[in-house]
Amino acid sequence: MFAAAVIDFNKIKVVLPKGTKINKKDLIIKNRERILNIEEIIIDADSIYVLLKDEINIKHYCFISYKNTTVKAVYTEIFNSKNFNERYYTELPLGCIFNKSSCLFRVWSPAATSVNLLLYKNGDSQINEVPRRLKMYEEKGLWSLNIEENLEGLFYTYEVEVYGIINEAVDPYAKAVSINGLRGAIIDLSKTNPDGFLKEEFLQLKNFTEAIIYEISIRDISMHPDSGIKNKGKFLGLTEENTKSSKGISTGLSHILELGVTHVQLMPIYDFSYTITDEKNPVNYNWGYDPQNYNVPEGSYSIDAYNPEVRIFELKTLIHSLHKNGLGVNMDVVFNHVYDLKTDNLEKIFPGYYFRFSEDGTPSNGSACSNDTASERMMMRRFIIDSVYYFAKEYHIDGFRFDLMGLHDVTTMNAVREKLNTLGRPIMLYGEGWVLNTLLSEDIKANQLNSCKMPHIGHFNDVIRDAVRGSVFIKEDKGFVSGKENMEDKIRYCVTGCADYFNTKKSLFQTPDQSINYVSAHDNNTLWDKLNLSNPEDDIETLKSMQKLSNAIVLTSQGIPFLHSGVEFCRTKYNVEDSVHSEDYINWMDWERKFEFLDVFNYYKGLIKLRKEHNAFKMNSVEQIKNHLEFLDSPKNTVAFILKDYANNDIWKDIIVIYNSNRKNVTITIPQGNWNIVTDKNTAGTDIIRTISGNSMKAEEISIMVLYR
Repeated sequence: MFAAAVIDFNKIKVVLPKGTKINKKDLIIKNRERILNIEEIIIDADSIYVLLKDEINIKHYCFISYKNTTVKAVYTEIFNSKNFNERYYTELPLGCIFNKSSCLFRVWSPAATSVNLLLYKNGDSQINEVPRRLKMYEEKGLWSLNIEENLEGLFYTYEVEVYGIINEAVDPYAKAVSINGLRGAIIDLSKTNPDGFLKEEFLQLKNFTEAIIYEISIRDISMHPDSGIKNKGKFLGLTEENTKSSKGISTGLSHILELGVTHVQLMPIYDFSYTITDEKNPVNYNWGYDPQNYNVPEGSYSIDAYNPEVRIFELKTLIHSLHKNGLGVNMDVVFNHVYDLKTDNLEKIFPGYYFRFSEDGTPSNGSACSNDTASERMMMRRFIIDSVYYFAKEYHIDGFRFDLMGLHDVTTMNAVREKLNTLGRPIMLYGEGWVLNTLLSEDIKANQLNSCKMPHIGHFNDVIRDAVRGSVFIKEDKGFVSGKENMEDKIRYCVTGCADYFNTKKSLFQTPDQSINYVSAHDNNTLWDKLNLSNPEDDIETLKSMQKLSNAIVLTSQGIPFLHSGVEFCRTKYNVEDSVHSEDYINWMDWERKFEFLDVFNYYKGLIKLRKEHNAFKMNSVEQIKNHLEFLDSPKNTVAFILKDYANNDIWKDIIVIYNSNRKNVTITIPQGNWNIVTDKNTAGTDIIRTISGNSMKAEEISIMVLYR
């Protein structure tokens, strides 16, 4: 057996078994019905390169026959070639370009042999209807049709004939869709803006380290029976003001505002797979990491998923409401994979282009979802950039969290950063920079190891996560707060934002804004569950102390803090580690639990206030950190440091922070002076609890202490 790949329009790479001697006469290249003439064969190690006199037509498969074996030559490599991009790449606007007197449709598919526009009156594909079929016309792989009519209110799809198969596909650039996202919708986007939306003020940040991110699910935040929220599980649920539980505690939006964070990170709000959550009857729970239509809001979060305009209006209303309350809105985007490769619209329209495939035709699977998108391809890169820019501009999104960002390439992520910068306002960009196994060379993967190549793009910091709480992969593993010893150096490294404070040249990040500091997120066990699993012998008060110290470290370290919603009242998922398909009672924000752990909530609230009001915790460069952060000598299982000399123009001259994970009080030597304690084991914030004098102080067991002078 052997494999073959087309690497240019007149060049094929053939991989033969070792020791095979090639005979030009036995090699046959067939492109549809044409036998292509061979000009030259170049032998190189285990591969041979076949140069052709004739050009390969990529609208038809190319087959290589050698003796009694025939294989299909994959087109994977030619899609990356300079000649392909020069011939087919386009910057022209794609999708449905609407105005009241005409409608221009454009879809890109160099592989298609014909494309028809199908127009429907009904959005529900289960209603029997014969569509109006209109032929589209191609120029260099771009299929277009302009209709001199007002098509507002109609629905559309593309009928694409490619490699002998006819597929009906939704426009990847559709900005509105029908119920369950099975047809594009033709609407006037200007009608979807709530009052004041176009004139709203954006949250201004001088530096991204000023952000405190709070991750929420649209469904989780309001579904609890005692949330006091009317529109449970909907975009509008998070717009309701002054909501309370039956015990009088704030819930939903009011809770977030009371907590004091700067940004909410919304788990997927784009249109995700209807086979997972049916918009007609959205009873099944799903996180939404199964993309279907990237440029449209999810219908199950709308009060009327049948009306294409409503879901758009409601999402904009939510964003407008959050902005009016001084909150930034970050969007969780999942460009690294799709729910189902075979039924995906991108694959239907241009098979093999938008995804990575090995030489034998199997899809790359670094995502563990059986497909990895090919961000390195110019039109896939453009699709990602266009989609992110569209949400930032049309929906006023303030930041983007890239799921499994390590599967993308460095060039694409930098291009996204550059495009967002053109909007002239601070837009956050960060993601999961895990080192993943995908069909991409190691030096261009957008992961932590290549952070130096991606300035001002953040990465979730698993070093601080595992150092503080223990490994997410070993439930019994302890971290610094839960009793693991000899963690002091790692915690010190994390305090600096995992930047090169210690001059080792081996730091994870180059600037503090690259470090997204966290100890829990929607993935893996909640922090409370993890602490219970690793420390089953400890009582509830001890566990609460660990819970408080964990995010106290996050909120007082350099970098960008990230909080999982509910961590402030010891959120549990009852030890369900991966709750993506679990029922609501596992996933919802349990507002009764907030009442039960109100002391923990108030502690988190105080820590957030401390960080927001003091620039010393939000330095912007390694040089600043080196000049203003100094570690103090401290006993075993403690870390102490001073933020000195009005760090980052802080209003306090010197700030001392002490983490004590011991089960006993310890004495710490500090600089001589009068010191005001503002945070101790039981109280956090900026108000003076008590004042001490001298050169030592007692740090309480399993706690953070913050003092200033």
